Amino acid sequence: MPKNTRRRFGAVRQLPSGRWQVRYYDPVTGQRRPDEKTYATKTDAEVRLSQIEADISRDVWSDPDAGCVNFGEYAERWLRERKLEETTRERYETVLRLHIAPVLGGRFVSEITAPRVRSWRSGLLESVGEPTVVKAYQMLRAIMNTAVDDELIKRNPCRIKGADTYDVPERPVLTVQEVFAVADAIGTRWRALVLLTAFTTLRFGELAALRRRDVDLEERLVRVRRNQAELYSGRLLDKAPKSAAGFRPVAFPSQIVPDLARHLETFSGPGADGHLFLGPRGGQLRRSNFREDWVKAKAKAGVSEDVHFHDLRHTGNTIASQNGASTRELMTRMGHSTTRAALIYQHMTSDRDRAIADRMGEAVHRALGERGSSAPGDK
Repeated sequence: MPKNTRRRFGAVRQLPSGRWQVRYYDPVTGQRRPDEKTYATKTDAEVRLSQIEADISRDVWSDPDAGCVNFGEYAERWLRERKLEETTRERYETVLRLHIAPVLGGRFVSEITAPRVRSWRSGLLESVGEPTVVKAYQMLRAIMNTAVDDELIKRNPCRIKGADTYDVPERPVLTVQEVFAVADAIGTRWRALVLLTAFTTLRFGELAALRRRDVDLEERLVRVRRNQAELYSGRLLDKAPKSAAGFRPVAFPSQIVPDLARHLETFSGPGADGHLFLGPRGGQLRRSNFREDWVKAKAKAGVSEDVHFHDLRHTGNTIASQNGASTRELMTRMGHSTTRAALIYQHMTSDRDRAIADRMGEAVHRALGERGSSAPGDK
């Protein structure tokens, strides 16, 4: 016969197997329920019963069965319920399908524990690049945050320090001469695209979305109003910039005005709403339109094959910083609402920092005269 031990709160009993079971009244339903585990000794069972009583009294108890929800189905529902841009939704669906669901999709939400998250992340790092792993981890953490809010689990198991960020490797910076060398080598159709990218630092999607009316040659301005995105299906769509900072005018130097004027006359679409840049057959601009020409131009100009087209934006931001652009001015040109990215370029410009130090030295010299250039013990 099983042995029962009743207490003021709940009870423990010995099962025919010899193990001990904990039973208590569910604070939500009022029904008696067993604990999800059994215990080797009566003492272990009584300790567990005391823990449950304490959790209920402190209002931190959660239903052990609440997490018995299929994680894959829960994650898909989480994604459906989010209001996301089409491109963001497509990216999330891809991350879930390729990098999260294959390992975790068949488990219960409650089975997504901290050790299992660490194991999943370690395996992913062996097969894909760190930026992809970071995106997958960020998405898993967001899903599990919602599971905490839904009271399916008590605590988010995604607690790996630093797993949500990665160090971006330093990208190449072209000289002004190299920018023009590539522009010369790439030919007339793409020359203006190379120069405008380097000296306005617009993103590719912003460049592809520019219309004739967005370019003011007299004021030397381009006005960013939209951003072109390309879905995995190949469909192109225009969308608003990610933040209010993305809507902005950006000035360009007078030296590239003739190139832009020539491009407008020769290659741009007709009418005020015609695209500034078009593909060779008159369709909307895609990266694939000029990728081969870009590779050949780099080789002809003697520029490293490691340089990506996006590095023209990186180059332009560096040149602007070296020539006195403040953090706020860099943020405006780049279309950023925070200082983080702008500060990266200011930290890179050691020549600019050295010039500041030289001017500080000049100020010391003016204030102290010859005393400012010698140590006290030199006299």
